[in-house]
Amino acid sequence: MTEDELLLREAEKIAQAVGRMFLGLCEVVLHDLRDPAHAVRAIEGGLSGRAVGDPATELGLARIADPGFPDVLQNYPNRFPDGRPAKSTSIGLRNSAGDYVAALCLNLDVSLLGSAARALTRLARADEPAPLTESLRARTADELRALVEDYATERGHTPRSLPAAGKKDLVRTLKERGFLDVKNAVPVLTDLLGISRASVYNYLR
Repeated sequence: MTEDELLLREAEKIAQAVGRMFLGLCEVVLHDLRDPAHAVRAIEGGLSGRAVGDPATELGLARIADPGFPDVLQNYPNRFPDGRPAKSTSIGLRNSAGDYVAALCLNLDVSLLGSAARALTRLARADEPAPLTESLRARTADELRALVEDYATERGHTPRSLPAAGKKDLVRTLKERGFLDVKNAVPVLTDLLGISRASVYNYLR
């Protein structure tokens, strides 16, 4: 087996493995640049509709004609025959004499990724903000006590010395923020504010 054939045989293994790993997303094509009219040596994925024995692409012909052509062209925009956008990478393979023998090309179907990205963007997008700040964790009795004490301190009072209007406003605020759903919230509140259970419910009317 010649050096060139050995190189192509080994590259064919890579094309097969990579193409089958990303089946449906990425087409992997191995071109035999020694025979441009029938350059496609192996193809996995088949997203472009090409088959073994098909001719080289314009890029393949350019690589054949120019020994100074870049070894790797990475992530350049491309398009499948049906119009789907693609992202391509072309890797030139040289023999020991420095001549291009083959090219391994990967064509990623980015139309699928674009649709997924748009769907994720829609899922992550929020609409108008809520009329109050919401916390998604459960409230606790300790937080209830702290909130009552902070409310009273900010107004120059202890919880028990708050005027009736202040206690009413506090109870309604606690209700809106979900603190009255805390276990034993009403008994805790009556003890802190020095009011009856009936007063709590009256404030909520």
